Amino acid sequence: MKAFRALTVIGAVLAYALATLGSWTRINAAGMTCPDWPLCRGAVVPVLQGAVVLEWLHRALALVVSLVVIAVIVAGLRVQKRIPGLGPMLIALGAAIVVQVLLGGVTIFAANSPPSVTLHWGAAMLLLATLTSLAVISFANADGAAPFGVRRGTWSLLIASAWAFAAMCAGAYVSSSGAGLACAGFPGCGETFFGQNGPQALQMTHRLLAAGFIVFAFVAAATLPSSARRATVALRVGLVLLVLQIVLGILNVLFALPPLLREAHAANASATFLAFIVATVLAALESSQARAAWPRADHRGGATPTAR
Repeated sequence: MKAFRALTVIGAVLAYALATLGSWTRINAAGMTCPDWPLCRGAVVPVLQGAVVLEWLHRALALVVSLVVIAVIVAGLRVQKRIPGLGPMLIALGAAIVVQVLLGGVTIFAANSPPSVTLHWGAAMLLLATLTSLAVISFANADGAAPFGVRRGTWSLLIASAWAFAAMCAGAYVSSSGAGLACAGFPGCGETFFGQNGPQALQMTHRLLAAGFIVFAFVAAATLPSSARRATVALRVGLVLLVLQIVLGILNVLFALPPLLREAHAANASATFLAFIVATVLAALESSQARAAWPRADHRGGATPTAR
């Protein structure tokens, strides 16, 4: 179990670093400096100079993440009897890394087209979410309760996390299509608010999805019971990161997308999404663990807790 826990944490950290490095590579227009795949300029290790360094490092880190994921799956199979529901999650993790690696090749063959970049980013977030969920479960599910339960606030957290994922994918499409400055104002896009052309419509779609995420995030904060202490802490971290994300989004528009601000916006988006994933998993775990405690309370003659 100690090895499994350590590997899931290492995997989650490396997957986050991989996503961050990938966005930095694209922001610096280095995504096609290795025009072939899986080799880079016909070599395993090309001449490392200029922007090639970024793309090659991204691929090298992807290889390391793949190896760590394999180790996580092997370690997970050895402890799956101690964590109910772990088997399907390990299958999902294996599928996520395969899809992520293949989509990395697709982005090259598609010359970093907006759809390919968006799919690649989405797969990266799913891989990161799966590894993070496994890490949380490996530490928080010490009593072996079923890992998934539903309580007041759990569904709102799940919806908020899904909305954050949609907003991030829309942001990846906007960034990779060059529509980041299609709307130079905020919060609307000129006199018509929603814009007058395709790039402006893309930008406003991203903003509306982000606005929806804000709404669902605060609904989750309002509906999550105070008894879900660990989930509440994770949610509060997510709300702080969400406020920071809004500020970074506005600054990117006002300062015309400087690279460092763009990268901060992308990296913080991933962190915000992860905070909500952690809150969702913890809320589900705490609900399941509370339900598992009810029969024990009845057996001792105690009062049955009221479902919340």
